[in-house]
Order: sequence, then structure tokens, then C-alpha cells
Amino acid sequence: MSERPSQGLSFRGTLPRGRRLMIAVLASVAVLALWEVATRFGWMNALFFPPPSTAFATLIDMIEEKNLLYHAMVSTGRVWLAFGLSVVMAIPLGMVMSSFPAVGAALEPIVDFIRYLPVPALVPLSIIWFGVGEETKIFLLWLGTFFQLLLLVADDMRRVPQEYIEIAYTVGARPTQMLSDVAFRAMLPNLFDNLRVTLGWCWTYLIIAEIVAADSGLGFVIWAARRYMNTSEVMAGVVAIGLIGLFTDQALRVLHKFMFRYL
Repeated sequence: MSERPSQGLSFRGTLPRGRRLMIAVLASVAVLALWEVATRFGWMNALFFPPPSTAFATLIDMIEEKNLLYHAMVSTGRVWLAFGLSVVMAIPLGMVMSSFPAVGAALEPIVDFIRYLPVPALVPLSIIWFGVGEETKIFLLWLGTFFQLLLLVADDMRRVPQEYIEIAYTVGARPTQMLSDVAFRAMLPNLFDNLRVTLGWCWTYLIIAEIVAADSGLGFVIWAARRYMNTSEVMAGVVAIGLIGLFTDQALRVLHKFMFRYL
């Protein structure tokens, strides 16, 4: 009789929180150690792939000497502003698109067309429309987030069980109550996960947004370092974005568990 496989390696198995954390830390350390060794022994060119020790040392130096924390705060503010605009617009519009077939039929072709457009290709038009100020940067970040989030919201709305709708109608709910008190509450756990995912997408457009006549932000720092082939500073800027994303994502995961403890 064969032994039962470890829960961590079984299909949809479970792991204690402490063991999960230990595996995550060990895997990350192993990747960094392999990267360090590969660079030190010349398996990778340190000019193009600075070792982690150099990248983190440069990161500390840039925090102390080059106002990296200020640039990080500027970029974070831009991302959250654009993401907030996307959320405020996408949630009600996505719910309406999914709830009323005529609205969905009218808007889905437009949304599908725009969401496949590459954001970098729209940079020249963005400059023509908004100039080279903050408006262009926010617009590009919004553009890369809003239309993707809109379809995710519409899909979450479609997954609300029809039984909820029928019961609400039975007790006399109006359409506005159906959207706000029934559908929105039912879709909220999945919607929260989709918001977490699309926030990460918003960060991926940061470099594109901050190369447009910028003088601040992590994208500006990375682009300026690239110009002088300073790969250690480029890597430090990338690491800074990754760390912000990691901490933000983990904080949102904890918030999700706190808000939806009944799941």
C-alpha cells in the first residue's frame, strides 16, 4: 500500500502557514544564491546581470544619496491615482454591462478593440492630447488598467448565482438594490482578488508612463541609469519596484482574509 503524498505536493493540498513561509523564504534565498554564484564565477556577465549583493548595495546607496525613497513615493502616488480612477469607473460600468444586455452589446466591441491596443503605441497621441505633464503619465497608467479591469468586473458580475437575483426579486428588490445590495456583495471577494491583480498590471506600465518628460519617479530613475549603461542602478530600481509590489500584494492578501473570513 503506497504512502499518502505530502499535503504540500498533493493536488490542492494544504500547508501550515509557517511551513508555507519557510518554503517561500528558502526558495527566494536559493534563487538569489544561484544568481550570485553564477555572476561571481563568470557564468553570467556582471555588466548586464549585476549580482544581488551589488544590486542591494546600490539600492541602499541610492536611498541615502539619490532620494530613491522620494522617487518611489512619486511613482506610488501616480500608480494609485490611476488605479483609483480605473476602479471608480470600471466597477459600476462593468456591473451595468453585465446586467443589461443592450449596454453590454454596445460597449463590448469598443472595449475589446481598445484593450488590445499596445500602450506604448499610444504615447505620441497621449502627448498630443495632454502635453508632457502629469496628465499624460496618469492617462497611460489608467489606459493599461481600466479596460482590462472592466472585463474582469463584468465577468465577476456574470458569476453571481441567478438564485440570488431571483430571491431578491421575490422580496421586492429594485434594480438599484439588486446591483448594490445583492450583486456587489456577492461578487466582492472575487472582485477584490481581481483588483489586486490589476494593481500589479498598473505597475507594469510605470516605465512607459515615466519616460514622458519625467524628472521624478522610479521609471525616470531606471531610464536615466539605462542611458549611461549603469546596470546596477537599473537593477536597483527594478528591485525597488518589485519590493513595493511584494509588500503591497501581501498586505492586500492579509486584508482579503480579514474582510472575507467567512470564505
